[in-house]
Amino acid sequence: MTNAKDLCKDVSSVIQVAVNRAGFAYDIHALVKSFYPAWDVKVAEGEDESEGVRVWDILIVIEEEKVRIALREPGKHQESEREADGPVSAEDSIGLQRDTSGEVTRLEIKNRIKQLLYQMLSGYTGQKLPWGTLTGIRPVKIPMSMLEEGKEEEEIRAYMRKTYFISPGKEQLAIDIAKREKALLDTLHYENGYSLYIGIPFCPTTCLYCSFTSYPIVSWKKRVGEYLDALEKEIDFTAEIYKNKILDTIYIGGGTPTTLEPPELGRLLAKIRDSLDLSHLKEFTVEAGRADSITPEKLKVLKEGGVTRISVNPQTMKQETLDLIGRRHTVTQVKEAFAMAREAGFTNINMDIILGLPGEEPADVRHTIDEIERLDPDSLTVHSLAIKRASRLSQWIIENGISALNNTEETMEITAEGAVRMGMVPYYLYRQKNMSGNFENVGYARDGKFGIYNILIMEEKQDIIALGAGSISKRVHPDGQIERCENVKDVASFIERIDEMIERKRRLLTDF
Repeated sequence: MTNAKDLCKDVSSVIQVAVNRAGFAYDIHALVKSFYPAWDVKVAEGEDESEGVRVWDILIVIEEEKVRIALREPGKHQESEREADGPVSAEDSIGLQRDTSGEVTRLEIKNRIKQLLYQMLSGYTGQKLPWGTLTGIRPVKIPMSMLEEGKEEEEIRAYMRKTYFISPGKEQLAIDIAKREKALLDTLHYENGYSLYIGIPFCPTTCLYCSFTSYPIVSWKKRVGEYLDALEKEIDFTAEIYKNKILDTIYIGGGTPTTLEPPELGRLLAKIRDSLDLSHLKEFTVEAGRADSITPEKLKVLKEGGVTRISVNPQTMKQETLDLIGRRHTVTQVKEAFAMAREAGFTNINMDIILGLPGEEPADVRHTIDEIERLDPDSLTVHSLAIKRASRLSQWIIENGISALNNTEETMEITAEGAVRMGMVPYYLYRQKNMSGNFENVGYARDGKFGIYNILIMEEKQDIIALGAGSISKRVHPDGQIERCENVKDVASFIERIDEMIERKRRLLTDF
């Protein structure tokens, strides 16, 4: 049997998957990639395409009564199974169950494919994934929907274990978060409410791991006013189209919103106050983010502008890592920025960290948590590093190897224990593709300090109007159907085409 860690060293390797029916490529790709994060996974689906794949590592055949999978040693691409040596070739099948109408649903086929594929790859590599076969970004939606149906916790736990092979720790984490989310969401306005996101796509510098829409502020200093002009048009549109709806939360993110100068921040906040009804607002967050963008003057403007929650995000408290990932600030600056925020009167401060950053070991994570514990924030968001193709990290991995990115159960546990010591509980969770260690992002907070917008964006229960370059608005219909529309990512194009962006939202949000 080939050791999975050895396999991951070869970033040039390709795993070929052939499946005889279309519609399952995304889930297959995501699950195989979870076992082989450094490999390129290619999925050919549909009878014509899959029959043309003469060299394959995984063959998936969906038949009338069962799903059948044949597995060879990845990367070998044997011409036929007879050429496989020893125990590296295996084949198995799993039966399909029909619903009450006698049909085999797409969900049934998808789950059976993933169950069999997981069992075979887990047996072959010796790995067990903490989230089992789940590859979507919102695993908490499963227990949430079952709670809403009146299911008991033990029934939910048994279903998640049987259907998705989730580890006991992760199934309990998902259920605990779902219960907290449900209690909070029950207090919000769904059909007659909405949340507002405003994107500021500027940063002091671009971090190694980042793939978000962001631009160096130094190149856009002279055009920030034009960007705010465009945002103000979108704010006026929002005030008009949702004048009869209740605004629950506002989140200003990025980029780094505090790259704006105090007068620019003040202008934006004044426009929000003057144009929108904030009388029912439950939360107003600004992601201050990087310590090198935070000043007492900016914090004063935020506080006076009605902001109730901010983030001061170190990502790590190890200076060598900060230098490597391009944060361009010191650990000391992080501590000073946090102290300034407290002095400015903020009583709800979040801190973000990332696990799996290049070269970081458990001792580094423990040091980071110890330093954060001394600062005593109100919430802590723990991210598992996600490898995005659009980030500079992808090139770094090609040059340095993926083994330098090391997130483990131990490091996740270090952060969870630190959160408990700070009096926090997990309140929201999401996953991303290509996450280090195949773990998750978890938000921890003290009671009364939960990030409401974070829950809303994950559970998709409420309309979110998103303003700014690269933002995505979302309309949630009463039947649960979700529609989206995007603003263009390029800042110059956003400014020039602002009327078109508004018209896109009008079509999304208006019933004709």
